[in-house]
Amino acid sequence: MLHLVALLLHCLPLASGDYDICKSWVTTDEGPTWEFYACQPKVMRLKDYVKVKVEPSGITCGDPPERFCSHENPYLCSNECDASNPDLAHPPRLMFDKEDEGLATYWQSVTWSRYPSPLEANITLSWNKSVELTDDVVVTFEYGRPTVMVLEKSLDNGRTWQPYQFYAEDCMEAFGMAARRARDLSSSGAHRVLCTEEYSRWAGSKKEKHVRFEVRDRLAIFAGPDLRNMGNLYTRLESAKGLKEFFTLTDLRMRLLRPALGGTYVQRENLYKYFYAISNIEVIGRCKCNLHANLCSVREGSLQCECEHNTTGPDCGKCKRNFRTRSWRAGSYLPLPHGSPNCHQPNAFSPGTPTPSLGQQERTAPRHRQKHPPPCPYLPTPRGPSCKCGGPP
Repeated sequence: MLHLVALLLHCLPLASGDYDICKSWVTTDEGPTWEFYACQPKVMRLKDYVKVKVEPSGITCGDPPERFCSHENPYLCSNECDASNPDLAHPPRLMFDKEDEGLATYWQSVTWSRYPSPLEANITLSWNKSVELTDDVVVTFEYGRPTVMVLEKSLDNGRTWQPYQFYAEDCMEAFGMAARRARDLSSSGAHRVLCTEEYSRWAGSKKEKHVRFEVRDRLAIFAGPDLRNMGNLYTRLESAKGLKEFFTLTDLRMRLLRPALGGTYVQRENLYKYFYAISNIEVIGRCKCNLHANLCSVREGSLQCECEHNTTGPDCGKCKRNFRTRSWRAGSYLPLPHGSPNCHQPNAFSPGTPTPSLGQQERTAPRHRQKHPPPCPYLPTPRGPSCKCGGPP
């Protein structure tokens, strides 16, 4: 429970904001109408909705049963992995289960008994829709962190992949890259792919367990160390090329390329202490709805946005049928603080009669704003705005 409270407090700056309402009922001197805003769903634990795939086949321990040991006690190999025994099995689902206090459950690979053939594993997380990261991706390893690993992302449901971050105890040796830290990036390089040595060097299997993809450090470049200046961040997300897309993905893939070695070289006489074991993968973010929805729900086994603004699709990425007289556009965080859903105003009471824009209405007409719509159905008025996707011709 304390861990959950800490997580909620950690995510609070990104979970709150002025983009949680898609529309409000506005009363002006000319009559009541809806006013529309850019909006986005709340931040959530994306691991609760993920589908996981571990490759290659046979990489998970237990079939056949196998004994293993730790780096701290390399010759006391009394532990056993047996897929046929629920108490001794370590299937992939244990990376995402709820754990009792002090009792870690984990997925585990086979040992490196076939050394010098590489011991490599791919762990793919899929959401079957676009999501946006708002906090660090944190992977918890038992029995030591990998000495070499690559995190990749896909934007097209796993058809193509691109590197997200490289991890190694020696970045130059493993990838030919100089080691960098996300906290040292500049504003122009906030979406740069880098190699880090922070999470790969041996520090004891019990002392250092976490491997991070540092989202918060990159966001803090614009929003400040406590992520309080969200207005500046939202402005940069709209203006900096590639920044918003950097935090967007449909899939994540971890390529585990070399296991923990215990701070030394591979000892051939005892290969049962080399393997991968992951007890938790934390992914915090929200559904990507192109600022056209503030709710995201599970339908037909996948996350889907509850689209507003006459848009539709899993990501609100197209206009509804009968609302295609104008081209679709994503909403915008600008102008602050409510953004724009990219609305257009249909004709007024008679053809040719000009209708003031929303901006003009704001400057000239007093109104009463309600945070939630009134408990009555929408009444189509001649002034009602139709957001970007135009109505039937």
